[in-house]
Amino acid sequence: MLELDAIEARSGSFTLTADFGIEAGARVAIIGASGSGKSTLLDVIAGFLKPRSGHVLWKDADLTDLAPARRPVSVLFQDTNLFPHLTIERNLALALNPRSGTLRKGDAARIEDALARVGLAGFAPRRPSEMSGGQQSRAALARVLLQDRPVLLLDEPFAALGPALKVDMLDMVAKVADAEALTVLLVTHDPADARRFADQTLLVENGIVGTPQPTQALLDDPPESLRTYLG
Repeated sequence: MLELDAIEARSGSFTLTADFGIEAGARVAIIGASGSGKSTLLDVIAGFLKPRSGHVLWKDADLTDLAPARRPVSVLFQDTNLFPHLTIERNLALALNPRSGTLRKGDAARIEDALARVGLAGFAPRRPSEMSGGQQSRAALARVLLQDRPVLLLDEPFAALGPALKVDMLDMVAKVADAEALTVLLVTHDPADARRFADQTLLVENGIVGTPQPTQALLDDPPESLRTYLG
């Protein structure tokens, strides 16, 4: 289980509070207005922002004082962060060997396997400029898979894609997450994304993170604040 136990975190003058748990293997959407604290919540879980009080736990292990690189957490951002001058193989090698990006024995096979799992078999020699936006997103997902961490945070990584490509990527992440038993938290502004991807949803309002609720029930009968946001 991923737990945020009595968390209070501050970023400048903004304060975030959270106290909830998510079962391992769950797919959870995070929804709320811009500036409500969605990305701040991910920063706390990933270790980019240390809380002033409370604890972040994964399977009862306290992560609160661990650096991001030592946490069982990977993050997929809207910017794919692929280096344009490197091939996809070399970009993905950085997930295996962050300091050097060199290929060790067996790394090429692991990279090709990860690419095949996201529908990019044979793309290792290409550079990002030779790929579409959707293909670059798939390559970034393959890089995350190579990190082999059980918690995946998605900070609107597909927001810049067209509707059809976004649906395709959400379905692919869901398929991979189920196959790998990943716990996934997806930040989104689009209730359709939440309905399609997540059985549970966290509502974030003015820095206050609610407890997980069934997605369909929450969106079918939203509280007044969420109804106003959704229009």
